Amino acid sequence: MLIPDRSPSGRIDVLANGPYQVGGGLPLLRALIISDARGDPVSWIVGEPYLASKTYRLCRCGHSRMWPICDATHGSVGFDGGETDSRVPYIERAEVIDGPALRLTDVRILCSNAGFCTREGGTWRLTSQSADPHARRLAIEQAGNCPSGRLVAWETNGEVIEPVLSPSVCVIQNPRIGIRGPLWVRGRIAVYSAAGVRYEKRNRLTLCGCGLSHNKPFCDGKHQDH
Repeated sequence: MLIPDRSPSGRIDVLANGPYQVGGGLPLLRALIISDARGDPVSWIVGEPYLASKTYRLCRCGHSRMWPICDATHGSVGFDGGETDSRVPYIERAEVIDGPALRLTDVRILCSNAGFCTREGGTWRLTSQSADPHARRLAIEQAGNCPSGRLVAWETNGEVIEPVLSPSVCVIQNPRIGIRGPLWVRGRIAVYSAAGVRYEKRNRLTLCGCGLSHNKPFCDGKHQDH
């Protein structure tokens, strides 16, 4: 279904070689990845808010002793936060996978390695088998659980299929592999570059919180190397 633009008052500003400044009272929540008995991620538990004021700053260098809250360590470690994302709109750089009853788009550089796309042969294979209602349902579920929005499911008539997400920022925790993940920005929140240019508004995206991404400010999964 088409997702309305709620136009939240909150926004996120990328500060030059510094943190993310989050304004407008956006909730800061924990998001826990839940895995099945085989170790495959299957769902989210979102809740347990961090203490946060109407405006707060989130670590971008990965070295804060108060992570995810910035403690200004970026200044002492010489953090280079230069933004390298191409700013090409999602749909213009997406690979398109057409199945019999579902379309999938994929922008690999946005992958945050959450792992929801792996069950039962993976989202791409399930899309190719989408004439089967079970495969179609699971492909839609997996794509919708992808926090970075790397994967997006579409009806064959071009109508996007997106989860309804309230504007919020989530700190991803993945106990299966014992790694904290990126910052999950949900609900079409505006993100502005250090130069004041707004990135493409999306329902789901992940911002780098470890300082290692080659696609700053967005996560590219490098936190797993941290």
